[in-house]
Amino acid sequence: MRKDYKLEKRKYVVGGFAVVLVIIFIIRLFELQVADSRYKENADSNAFLRKTVYPSRGLIYDRNGELIVYNQPAYDVMMIPRDVQPFDTVDFCNTLQITREEFDKRMKDLRADRGYSSYSQQTFMSHLSAKDYGRLQEKLYRYPGFFIQKRILRQYNHIAGANILGNIREVNSRDIEKDDYYRPGDYTGDLGIEKSYEQQLRGVKGMEILIRDARGKIQGRYDDGRQDVKAISGKNLTLGIDIELQKYGEQLMQNKIGAIVAIEPATGEILAMVSSPTYDPTTLIGRERGKNYRELVRNPYKPLYDRSLMAAYPPGSTFKPTQGLIFEQEGIVNTETAFPCYHGYINGVRVGCHGHESPITLKPAIRTSCNAYFCWGLKNMIDRRSKYGTPAKAFEVWKNHLVSMGYGYKLGIDLPGESRGFIPNSAFYSKIYGEGRWSANTIISIAIGQGEILATPLQIANLCATIANRGYYITPHVVKEVEGDTIASIYKEKHYPTIDRKYYDDIVEGMRMAVVGGTCRNAQFGDIEVCGKTGTAQNPHGRDHSAFMGFAPMDNPKIAICVYVENAGFGATYGVPIGGLMMEKYLTGEISPQRKYLEQRMLESNTILYSGVKKH
Repeated sequence: MRKDYKLEKRKYVVGGFAVVLVIIFIIRLFELQVADSRYKENADSNAFLRKTVYPSRGLIYDRNGELIVYNQPAYDVMMIPRDVQPFDTVDFCNTLQITREEFDKRMKDLRADRGYSSYSQQTFMSHLSAKDYGRLQEKLYRYPGFFIQKRILRQYNHIAGANILGNIREVNSRDIEKDDYYRPGDYTGDLGIEKSYEQQLRGVKGMEILIRDARGKIQGRYDDGRQDVKAISGKNLTLGIDIELQKYGEQLMQNKIGAIVAIEPATGEILAMVSSPTYDPTTLIGRERGKNYRELVRNPYKPLYDRSLMAAYPPGSTFKPTQGLIFEQEGIVNTETAFPCYHGYINGVRVGCHGHESPITLKPAIRTSCNAYFCWGLKNMIDRRSKYGTPAKAFEVWKNHLVSMGYGYKLGIDLPGESRGFIPNSAFYSKIYGEGRWSANTIISIAIGQGEILATPLQIANLCATIANRGYYITPHVVKEVEGDTIASIYKEKHYPTIDRKYYDDIVEGMRMAVVGGTCRNAQFGDIEVCGKTGTAQNPHGRDHSAFMGFAPMDNPKIAICVYVENAGFGATYGVPIGGLMMEKYLTGEISPQRKYLEQRMLESNTILYSGVKKH
């Protein structure tokens, strides 16, 4: 019988097709049962409800153990969309006191969110008030698929230090991409130490696994709670801040624009850090946070801008101690070197000065804040070719001394947003004037902290702490202790500028003379030896800025301070009295009756009028 080859071929084709189908079926079965966890998760979600347990955020205390920031309970309305069954929407809206339009918008926004899944928890509404929470809790059984998630909000014992503390906000997509700790609806630190110490403060989330029946009703904890994961509370922080001093500084700076930075010289701990105008930190908690935040952003006085570490100002005459130190270190002057002052520096260019004795030496020059003395010193250094070769090389030596004192670069404070200020280099001037075509006279204003020189109040206060310590500083920091942990080593190490210790004694004496019989008389209080230096910084956009730096006591100093008040005129008018009152308050606990008039004048004065901002 003849063999049918066509039939034989067809048999192999059909067999091969069947084998391919079986292979595809096996692969798909493997994907569904082993490789793809979605169906397992969906099946689990019918039987289990995994509830995130949010840890208690770390508490924040001041240096004296005073509680500043703590937690209060907050409640979010959560939902699992696939579990939501038909319910009385009108009753639900009335219970939460929202309109039907708002309900529809929230549901629409949820579905439009990139992280939306009908199987996972979604935040329908945040920050229920205690009253709304109680009302909803009674009726929750009527709204299948909805439940309440307990969270925490920050609360404040003192309305002060908003720029230091920062706040917390809901995470955005960038936060979630950067750190897999976060899920939509979580909160993270925003600004201040809430941001810079977020990992220490936030703790570790826990998990509760609840079991439910076919109708979605919770029947209790799975395995009697043995599979639950406990949340771990965040670590508490102790700040170097004295909250009473902080509050006092904010009172003194009311109706003024500027900053105060006070440091404990021996440790680098910041005692107070005032930025003015400031804001009430309680406005950035709860359901109104977004609206209040937008108002702060639009405020023409920029209360969210931390002037204490972000603003770069001309330091004015507070810069002169750095010049005295550099000139002594470089052998340009000694305590006997005298320069003439004919109501200023007159040598091809003129830099004005007020009347005082002439010629004048270093310590009296600091006492009287003589412009001419420091201009002559800079000229003798920058133009000394016999020692440095060129003005550019001399300038680099000058600049490097300043950098070693903490100018021109970020100090590294444990707060976000620090500015580096500005100290130019020789290339900067060569680009403007041409290489080899500039000299000391070209840039003479930098000798008195003007021209291109810019510094933050933090840098000026740090210089003052360095002088108080007679030649070293510890990087300024706000956090003194982290519970169960140590602060970063950079906040314990001493930094030594490129100036010999012996020269600091001369500057200290000059600053003491400025308080006893010079430009800083209003800084003196009681029998404590106060040292200080005024600064009146020229402002091309309006009235001059009033500045002061000082420390006390003269020996074994406990506080070093910088005060900077924009558009307030002479340093002695506002900077000195505010700095003196702050030191007196910290060291004695009160203002003496003899100085109450000064306190009253600072509390009542208004310099914001001269700021040029169209809102007073």
